[in-house]
Amino acid sequence: MLSNPFLFWLCRLLPAPVASWLGGWLSLRLARPRMKLRDGRARANLALLRPDLSTDEREAILTRRWVNVGRTLAELANVDRLVNDAHVEVEDRAGYQAVLDDDRPLLALSLHIGNWDLLAAHIKASTDRPGLGVYAPPADEKTAAQLKKARQSYMGEAITGDGAARGILKHLTSDPRATLYILLDERRDYQVWFPRFGRDLPPSGNLSVALRLARKVNARFLPFYLSRTGGPHFRLHWRPPLDPHEMTDDAIVAAVDAYLGQAAIAHADEWLALHDMDLNAPS
Repeated sequence: MLSNPFLFWLCRLLPAPVASWLGGWLSLRLARPRMKLRDGRARANLALLRPDLSTDEREAILTRRWVNVGRTLAELANVDRLVNDAHVEVEDRAGYQAVLDDDRPLLALSLHIGNWDLLAAHIKASTDRPGLGVYAPPADEKTAAQLKKARQSYMGEAITGDGAARGILKHLTSDPRATLYILLDERRDYQVWFPRFGRDLPPSGNLSVALRLARKVNARFLPFYLSRTGGPHFRLHWRPPLDPHEMTDDAIVAAVDAYLGQAAIAHADEWLALHDMDLNAPS
C-alpha cells in the first residue's frame, strides 16, 4: 500500500474509519495469499507461543493479524486524524501524564503492536518534550520515501542510517527533557532478537543502544504499547518507568522483556514481528 501512491491518496481522501477498513480488507484478501512464507512463519511461531489454543483459534488470530497489518498501513494516511481522545484511550491518564512531565530524559520503548506510528504521534502530541524516533527504512526505495514523507507529517523528526548514533546522542544531550522513541523488535540477520521468549539472547540492537544511552544521559525507560480495541480505536498501555540509578542492566532487560514479551503474546493478532522471527532457530 505504501508503494502505491494512488492507494495512499485514496486512504487520505476517505474518512479515517473507511480507509482503515479498506486497508484491512485488502491485506486479508490480496496480501495474505501472496505472502505464504510470512503467514507460515507466523503460524509456526504462534503454535510455540500459544500451545494452549486450538488450531482454529490460532487461525483466527492469524486472520486478525493480516487485518491489523492492512489497517495500520491505511491509517498512515490519517494518523493526524486519530491522535485524539476519541481514538486513543490512555490507561491511568493522570499517571501517564506525570511521567511525561518529569524533568529527566525519557527512552520510550515499544514493539510493533497495534499501530506503532500512531503511538509515536500520540506521545509527541502529549508532551512538550523534544522528540526523536528511530526506525529502519524498508529496502524498497519508493516505499521508504513514501514512509518517510508520511511520518514527517505527524511524527516530527526521525532518524536512521549512517550517523544515527551521533544524532541520537546529540538529541538526548541537547535538552534535559528530550525523548527518544525506540521499537525493540527490529529485524536483524533474518531474525527478531527481542522479546526473548526464554531464548538465551544477550541485549543487542536497539535495546543495547538504549541501555548505554540511558546511563550516559541520565534517562529513564518507559515501556509502553498501543493495542487496537476495534476499528481505528486504541488503548495505550504503559508500566511505571525503569530507572538505571536504581536497577542493573540485567534487571531492566528482564523487566522490559517480561512486560513487552507478555504484550506480544497477549496481542499476537496485532504483533507485526510474529512473521519475522524464527523461534525454532538456535539461540
